[in-house]
Amino acid sequence: MEEALIRYKNVEIRQQEFAVLENVNLELHKGEFVYLIGKVGSGKTSLLKTIYGELDIEHGEAEVLGYDMRSIKRKYIPLLRRQLGIVFQDFQLLTDRSVYSNLEFVLQATGWNSRRKIKERIEEVLRLVGMSNKGYKYPNELSGGEQQRIVIARAMLNSPTIILADEPTGNLDVETGRAIVELLHNICKSGSLVIMTTHNLHLLREYPGRVYCCAAHSVVDVTNEYISQRRIIEIDLNIDN
Repeated sequence: MEEALIRYKNVEIRQQEFAVLENVNLELHKGEFVYLIGKVGSGKTSLLKTIYGELDIEHGEAEVLGYDMRSIKRKYIPLLRRQLGIVFQDFQLLTDRSVYSNLEFVLQATGWNSRRKIKERIEEVLRLVGMSNKGYKYPNELSGGEQQRIVIARAMLNSPTIILADEPTGNLDVETGRAIVELLHNICKSGSLVIMTTHNLHLLREYPGRVYCCAAHSVVDVTNEYISQRRIIEIDLNIDN
């Protein structure tokens, strides 16, 4: 098997003085789709924050894309983040500029300076998320699902090795949420590791992946439970037919 993109061994994650998660052990690879489930406050977002260097790790071994997250220097965090795509639940688009300008801003901030290449890349990611010809629109002119597609396009600009999606369907209706997860699954098929936190457990059965549950300060692999449930549903559907 390929070298793990993320490898956590006996990691403890703390917020202020409180241990949020203890003894976290993960090995995640290219092309995997990973769900993080658990109640509000169970540590899902804190775990994501340690991956992109927003939250320090004090105990255990933690490696992300070859960087030791226990000892990474601040000056290297922007280099790490250029290999990550981050999708937030609340979009975080700049409301005073168009979709195109939102994406152009990110590319310029990460070192792109060829106008032609910037234009080509923006057109490419908008096409990938089904939002061609929407570049002139402003965020407030788009639906929630359309805004989330733009956020995914923004996350893909620098061809990230890992995409972190924190409740990307949380503010969307069921059908739109399903379309967003399908889009993320398609991105995963192109080789990216996708890690998604969610409360919508129906998605796990429709769009399979590895499933980790954050509960009681632990992270537990519960993938087999969802595989079993999916088999039962498939058997029921076959009987009904």
